[in-house]
Amino acid sequence: MYPKLYPYFVTIVFVILCTTAFRLVEKNPRVTRYASITGLKAEKVAYYKKLHADAWPAVLRKIKACHIRNYSIFLKEIKGELFLFSYFEYVGQDFKLDMQKMASDPETQRWWKETDPCQQPFPDAQEKGEIWSAMTELFHLD
Repeated sequence: MYPKLYPYFVTIVFVILCTTAFRLVEKNPRVTRYASITGLKAEKVAYYKKLHADAWPAVLRKIKACHIRNYSIFLKEIKGELFLFSYFEYVGQDFKLDMQKMASDPETQRWWKETDPCQQPFPDAQEKGEIWSAMTELFHLD
């Protein structure tokens, strides 16, 4: 090998290794899954569905900015009662801080003023002043 080219060769190899490592981290971020449940008031179903069919872009951007991905809400009727099941994946480093950022966002606060009255919290969530009750993950398969 030519000695004068050695520094260039080392630099190229270093860049390739760094780029590869970054791509691996990017493709495999640390993921924490969250699921929760709440009730939905029967008289609010149509409005709740309408809100989510045309979710506000600023709220969606804030969700993504707070490192949430694969966010879904499902609706299920059981014995005449309506329930919402929520699932998302958190890929950030500080969940508590990101949730504080979301909660302090004026557009998100405005969104919650529309969605919260539609929901019927379970007693455990109500005791904490929350809407959604956290669920425990029992099984996961990638």
